[in-house]
Amino acid sequence: MQLFVGLGNPGQQYQMNRHNIGFMAVDEIANANSFGPWRSKFQGLFCEGSLENQKVIILKPSTFMNLSGQSVGELARFYKINSQDITVFHDELDLTPGKCRFKLSGSHAGHNGLKSIHSHIGENYKRIRLGIGHPGQKDLVSKYVLENFSKKEQQWLEKLLTKIADEATHLANDASEKFINQISLGSKNENKKDKKSKELKVATPSEKTNFQTD
Repeated sequence: MQLFVGLGNPGQQYQMNRHNIGFMAVDEIANANSFGPWRSKFQGLFCEGSLENQKVIILKPSTFMNLSGQSVGELARFYKINSQDITVFHDELDLTPGKCRFKLSGSHAGHNGLKSIHSHIGENYKRIRLGIGHPGQKDLVSKYVLENFSKKEQQWLEKLLTKIADEATHLANDASEKFINQISLGSKNENKKDKKSKELKVATPSEKTNFQTD
């Protein structure tokens, strides 16, 4: 059994905040893979399903970000899930927006949600770090993470969340490297499409002018 945890703050006013990208990721996994209905327990919302015959529980703590570990610890103890079988999806300031990276155990790097989880289950769990970028100054961070994704940001966000849901089976079956490779490959392909599209748009007027000149 695997436990996927999305980090964020509960409430409609926080729904599209950058800080809530973890909630968004696990919502997409649950929806795309026909998980069961959300239930309220363990100081959070959770649902159950399967990814290639691997049973997976998805949890969204309702404790607010800074106390997420209370919810994670309670559910993990009830289902007797080892910390090595827990994967946490969270926002990452130190990654370029739209980037996705895997990390196994280690420091919480000042992230309050991870800090809380550390205090309840230790540091030996997996993380999916979802890049939201950095505002540039430390004193702007609190405001930045609680702002909604802009319309422009939502373009890459939607593609990233879809890809995460498509490839989540690899995570459930301990193939984290393959998961990240597939996410990265999808991102590269999108960039190539965008670049080709831009080149065509630029080339068209030039080609037209040359034709008229001849």
